[in-house]
Amino acid sequence: MPVRIRLSMHGRRHNRIFHLVAIDQRKRRDAKPTELLGIYNPALKLGESHKSIEWSVDRIKYWLGVGALPSKPVVRLLEWGGVIPPDSKYHPKALGPPNLAPTDPQRDIPPEPSAPQPPTTSVS
Repeated sequence: MPVRIRLSMHGRRHNRIFHLVAIDQRKRRDAKPTELLGIYNPALKLGESHKSIEWSVDRIKYWLGVGALPSKPVVRLLEWGGVIPPDSKYHPKALGPPNLAPTDPQRDIPPEPSAPQPPTTSVS
């Protein structure tokens, strides 16, 4: 069973909360999860200066240890929270510049110098 750690959306429109869940990757977004790992509330209430997230770090590390792959938004949250390092194996790497010019392998090989020819003598 391939397991993913991803966000499940709950709450009313314009007042969403997200559950951080471990779930089979073939199930729909809001299906019953294997395990609830945390709750993320991105809405700021009056008097609050930051968004709130509550999670079980040891359970998240357990699921990462047994091979669960986090989604990209979850990787971002885990990096911001200090659960995984910013350069972890889960972080999507930026692709380098595309190689637009196809190279011809025959053109890249320098020509071999020819061996010197022995002088020929003609007898007349």
